[in-house]
Amino acid sequence: MIQEKYEQWLNHPAMDADLKEELLNMTPEQKHDAFYTDAEFGTAGMRGLLGAGTNRLNVYTIRKATTGFAKYLNSIAEHPTVAISYDNRFKSTDFAVESAKVLAAYGIESFVFESLRSTPELSYAVRYLHCTGGIMVTASHNPKEYNGYKVYDSTGCQMIPEMVQGVIDEIKALGDELIDSPKLNARQEALIHKIGADVDEPYIKEVMGIALNPDLDKSDFKLVYTPQHGTSIMSLRPLFERMGYDVTYVEEQCTFDPAFGATKIPNPEDPRAYELAIEYGEKVGADIAISTDPDGDRLGVVVNQNGKWILMTGNQTGAVLLEYVYSQMKEKGLMPAHPVMFNTVVTSDLGEAVARNYGVETEKTLTGFKYIGSKIHGYEQTGEKDFVFGYEESYGYLVQPFVRDKDANQSTVLICEAANFYKKQGKTLVDVLDELYDKYGTYDESQQSISLPGEEGKLKIQAMLKSLRENVPTDIADCKVIRWEDFKTAKRYENGKEEDIVGFDRSDVLKYFLADGSWIAVRPSGTEPKCKIYYCIKGASKADVEEKRKNYYAAMAELTK
Repeated sequence: MIQEKYEQWLNHPAMDADLKEELLNMTPEQKHDAFYTDAEFGTAGMRGLLGAGTNRLNVYTIRKATTGFAKYLNSIAEHPTVAISYDNRFKSTDFAVESAKVLAAYGIESFVFESLRSTPELSYAVRYLHCTGGIMVTASHNPKEYNGYKVYDSTGCQMIPEMVQGVIDEIKALGDELIDSPKLNARQEALIHKIGADVDEPYIKEVMGIALNPDLDKSDFKLVYTPQHGTSIMSLRPLFERMGYDVTYVEEQCTFDPAFGATKIPNPEDPRAYELAIEYGEKVGADIAISTDPDGDRLGVVVNQNGKWILMTGNQTGAVLLEYVYSQMKEKGLMPAHPVMFNTVVTSDLGEAVARNYGVETEKTLTGFKYIGSKIHGYEQTGEKDFVFGYEESYGYLVQPFVRDKDANQSTVLICEAANFYKKQGKTLVDVLDELYDKYGTYDESQQSISLPGEEGKLKIQAMLKSLRENVPTDIADCKVIRWEDFKTAKRYENGKEEDIVGFDRSDVLKYFLADGSWIAVRPSGTEPKCKIYYCIKGASKADVEEKRKNYYAAMAELTK
């Protein structure tokens, strides 16, 4: 089977020269990994290694995915239109161009950004241009060897599983066909439009409009910013200029380098992403340094805490943003009648405590911002509740719903404003976080990733989850498990009773609730060959939660052996 597929690619008459050379030089192991399966089009689209083969991202797998998307769109709309954007990665521009050509071959009009733009601006473009769907070519913060492909619905939200299934069915119906670049006639060529400033300008104005204290004096506030070689510089440079911030850019990381040459890792969750930014921060005496990821949907912040630079986690940043946003909304009389905040089942409980204090309801979703976007749309239709923030522990936040995905550009505006606002009170963002701990209890949130690549790794992850289901722990590190939830079976277990979990799609997530108010969740990553363990540890003090963390880590290492 693998050899047959390999030979089909090798002997394909129009095979791309680079891919052909790669095919000719493959070892047996490389051949197996490249062809043992197809690049999976899952609930988050596709993400994988670039290269030749059915299990890689290349022009053939991208054309096949776009053909499935085109057929799906033609089945749900009479004259579908699609917005397309892409990041700085290898092949991103090619994949965007090929996607537009395939759509045109199926009579679908597309609006393609003239150069790279962020994921949130793509989401905005879908809504602003009243498109039927969207395509974003990106692999977010993955290493340079990767790329990816995400699809959006007409609300600018990543497609939810029911919709994605329609696309998957169309892709599967294509079989093993290798799709060459379509030869377009003049009428089809005319279906491809370039967009740029005509969408940038309204988007930037909307982002500026989320500021709660736009006239706050900025003269004694300094920040450093890095886009990690990615897209957000396109929006944030003009935003910073118009809003009057004193910004030092990490210029080495402002180039659109697909190899991410000037950063150790383009991931705002990782302290190594801030090394250059902190160097600049030391030189200019900055208050904070901000990093956005390459596709501009996630943001991280390091805070200058009396000369020591502290990286806030996604959970901590989310809680501090909620405190700032809700306190200002309340003070200015902006809180709506039925406010609701959305976050995920693996996001810390601290944000929920902050929201409750301001009379804001919290609703949980599965991991993936598409579920938050879908909830926003649902309540927008019914008018039953009013959206006032959504976030995930993985450094993704949404303030206003003119975008339906995580938006690091919006988050940057508010995190800068909050840091400046609290500075005028003699406080840093870390000080505000400590105040939240004093009020609601100390929380320690962390995540462990067990990397298990390839086919063998996939099987190990499945076996690990199976074992955890079949051998449910009664306690973890001598702390009693008082409840556990299995989102794959949609069941909750407590005091020997079983009940249904309602309002969630099925997902391979296990969550254990402990007697001390902590919880631990386990799930396979949707985008990488990893099993992830999430910890939300609650205690009386920082020393208390640190001790608990050590014990819980050791216990989970045993349970996941």
